[in-house]
Amino acid sequence: MVFRILIILIGLTSFLALPQLALADLTVFTCEAEWAALAAEIGGEHVNTEAAVGGMQDMHFIQARPSLIAKVRSADLVICAGAELEVGWLPLLLRQANNPDVQPGGRGFMAATDYVDLLEKPEIIDRALGDIHPFGNPHIQTDPRNIAKVGDAMLQRFIELDPGQADYYTQRHAGFSTRWQAAIERWTQAAAPLRGMAVVTHHKSWAYMINWLGLREVGTLESKPGVPPSTSHLANLLQTLERENVRIIARSSYQNSRGSHWLSERTDIVAEVIPHTVGSVEGADDLFGMFDVMIQRLLEGVD
Repeated sequence: MVFRILIILIGLTSFLALPQLALADLTVFTCEAEWAALAAEIGGEHVNTEAAVGGMQDMHFIQARPSLIAKVRSADLVICAGAELEVGWLPLLLRQANNPDVQPGGRGFMAATDYVDLLEKPEIIDRALGDIHPFGNPHIQTDPRNIAKVGDAMLQRFIELDPGQADYYTQRHAGFSTRWQAAIERWTQAAAPLRGMAVVTHHKSWAYMINWLGLREVGTLESKPGVPPSTSHLANLLQTLERENVRIIARSSYQNSRGSHWLSERTDIVAEVIPHTVGSVEGADDLFGMFDVMIQRLLEGVD
């Protein structure tokens, strides 16, 4: 009898140990694909990542679906761009998930924009001016230097939540950082011919890429941020394209192509889909591929 009880206790102890081992891995839910890719680079096999927004989706407009609510409910850490980029859907997602560990302000929530200097902070907040972001432009992921800063912060958050794997996360981060800094130097050197090049973009979402590479944004297809291109605005923009010697019309994969193609057909200026995140175009399968394709497609404007 004593022997049988001992066997049961040993089995029960082993059974209870299994979930504890599984819980050593972090479950990370991200709003955008770039942060899921970065979490995978740093976390490796000890971090499970899931992104709400795919590369072909508009991160401004995502439904708080039951499947996403369930994923947030089981997450140890939620990582989003922040600066109200996801204001239309993230608060509802967090509220419905009812996971107290991942609410803003706690250690289980991380806003990437908290760790970089934001550009284009508006002096006037007026919705009549379009989709204005009051804290500054939140599309920080198009500058690889920002990716590095968020990666540094992500490492510290992983260690805080899962200190038992601190050495593993630190080693992964160090390896990624070495490769990333080398890649930044390579991209910057390859993009040298782009400096000073005039570009037109679909939406005000390329400020950080433009700042990094020294481009000049001389117009947008949207007359106001978030307002679809109109025929009258595009007609006026034609004069800007010719006067400014614009070399490329850039848009994201989820944006309607009609406006950029309309302008391209009348000017012979290259209209390109530039990868704004991982998975947004062919070849942008990870963070390195995202910037490889970005530089390649921008250079097509100077050929």
